[in-house]
Amino acid sequence: MDGRTLLRLFTICWTVAGVLGAASEESLVRMLFNESRYSPDVRPVVAPTDVFPVNFKLLVIQVIAVNEKEEYMRTNVWVELSWTDYRLSWNKEDYDHITTIRVPAEAVWKPDIVLLNNKDGQYDVALYTKTVISSDGSVYWLPPAIFNSECSINVRHFPLDKQNCTLQFSSWTYNKKEVDIVLLGAVKEFDFKESGEWALGDTFPSRKIEIGDEVFLIIDFKLERKPLFYIINMIVPIILLTILSILVFYLPVDCGEKVGLCINVLLALVVFLLLIADIIPATSLDIPLIGRYLMFTMIFVTIETVTTVYVGNIHFRGASTHVMSPWTRYVFFKLLPRVIKLSPPGEEKEEEITKEESNGPLPWGADAIELRRRREGMVTDDRPPVPPRTDRPQLSSDLKDAVGQVMAVSDHFKDGDSDAAVSDEWKFVATVVDWICLRLFTFILLVGSVILFTEPWYEEGYRPG
Repeated sequence: MDGRTLLRLFTICWTVAGVLGAASEESLVRMLFNESRYSPDVRPVVAPTDVFPVNFKLLVIQVIAVNEKEEYMRTNVWVELSWTDYRLSWNKEDYDHITTIRVPAEAVWKPDIVLLNNKDGQYDVALYTKTVISSDGSVYWLPPAIFNSECSINVRHFPLDKQNCTLQFSSWTYNKKEVDIVLLGAVKEFDFKESGEWALGDTFPSRKIEIGDEVFLIIDFKLERKPLFYIINMIVPIILLTILSILVFYLPVDCGEKVGLCINVLLALVVFLLLIADIIPATSLDIPLIGRYLMFTMIFVTIETVTTVYVGNIHFRGASTHVMSPWTRYVFFKLLPRVIKLSPPGEEKEEEITKEESNGPLPWGADAIELRRRREGMVTDDRPPVPPRTDRPQLSSDLKDAVGQVMAVSDHFKDGDSDAAVSDEWKFVATVVDWICLRLFTFILLVGSVILFTEPWYEEGYRPG
């Protein structure tokens, strides 16, 4: 017998075995699901008072999204159900050693377990896959599902928040006296896909709650937000804008842009506030962390604007509008200059004159000044003072008019110099106020930012467990 003949005989035997095997499985399915002996609507128990056990396990594939605005969590899971139906057992010796068969899920009895806290009205699984039935009557069903479950969002620490979302399952038809659901917990599947926004814990706390005759399966999802996106796109720009607003105290008043800088920063913060309002849910239960920080910075910049307007008012004061009080002069010309190492306007001129006199000869006209001092008795050396003249020369009318005009011009310049000196004093006061506000507001911003952003770590309610 040649090789071709052997190959043909082997092919014929394999085909016959396959046909016989298919026939055996078909006859087995017909036997098991004969309407006279099996109904998918009847609970598989021997006595009506028996409690039927069903094993429940959840395999988590992916947390697709958490919608803070609509307050729901979208997950991709596999629901693993297993139970034993004595009506679906057979002797494998009678059916060519067939140990398992696969039949549509609609043909067998199911415990009718659904997701109670769904958001979109989808209670059941997404696809009715086939069930695997073994010869001992055990039934294994692993349907996939995409659940949109309700999730109450706690916005207090947004975007450095942690959320606890739950999936709540229960049998829609049967109570605990009819079906005993054995909770086997929830685990990550081997090909679990990490979310770009949320970090999911390795364990899923689960519990079984019995209220009267009803049984509820609760599976918790401990979610921790990955805040890098919000830090780069929201928190850092807000901090930079606030730091930019502090520089308004370093900007000279004469440039005329101090108030404009504060208003522009305030408008930019309002834009960020509107962006946050589109992300978080419209709740009045709490204020999110980023919202509190925005309100802090907006109040901060508003106070800066008011202070800047007041500093501008001080800067442009003059002798004709304001009179400096003694306590203001003492504080800003005696006390504070020693602390901040600034010299008042008058002291700077006196220091320059003293330095010039000590470094070189007297300038032109010094002899006349010395002569005047001698006449007034201000010189204390051995030389006697020059006595004043008693006779007054007679001037013509034209010369008197010229002298009067010169005196008027001289008085005008003296008044101008006096007003300029008073204006310089007010400008010095404004400069001191800017110096103090620059350091004070920097300290307030630093302390406020540290307190607000470290709150999630020292608040007891934020810690998991």
